[in-house]
Amino acid sequence: MGFFKKLLKKDDSGSDTASKRNSANKSSNTLLEDIHISSDWVVTALNSSGYKADYSLDSMKEIDRFFDEQSSETGIISKNRGYILFSLGAYVGETVIKLYGGEWITDDNDPQGEINIAVKLADGTIIWPALRCIKRYQLGSEEGIYAYVWVLGERSGADSPSPHIS
Repeated sequence: MGFFKKLLKKDDSGSDTASKRNSANKSSNTLLEDIHISSDWVVTALNSSGYKADYSLDSMKEIDRFFDEQSSETGIISKNRGYILFSLGAYVGETVIKLYGGEWITDDNDPQGEINIAVKLADGTIIWPALRCIKRYQLGSEEGIYAYVWVLGERSGADSPSPHIS
C-alpha cells in the first residue's frame, strides 16, 4: 500500500489522518511554513506511491500522471482534495523556484490564502501554482503542469533543461 493510501486510511473515529494533519498545521503555521511542510509531505507520498518527485522539470510529468491516474471520483485526490491540491501546488511552486529562481508571495490574513499562494519569478512574472493544480484537477490534461512549468523557463530565459520528447 502506497503512502497516500496509508495516510488516507480511515481511523476508528471515521476521519482521515490527512485532514487531522491539515487542521493541526493550519492553526499553528504560517502559509510559508505550510508550503514547505506540504511540499515535503507530497514528495514522500508521491515517491512511495510509484511517482518520481525530485523537484526536476521531468517530475512535472509525474505530477500530470498523478492527476491522470488519481482524479476520478474514487481516486486518491477525492479522499482529501483540498490538502492534496494545496500540497501539489506547493511542490510545483517549490520546483519552479528551484529551476528558475523566485520567491513565494503569501498572505496569512487572506481567508483563501491556501488557494492564492503565488510565486514571483525574477523577471516579475507571478504564477499561482495551487490554482493551476485546481485547474488541472477540474479540467484535465489541457491544463498540463509539465507544459506550464516548461513554458515558464522558456519565458524567463532561464537555463532550463530541454524538454524530452516522449
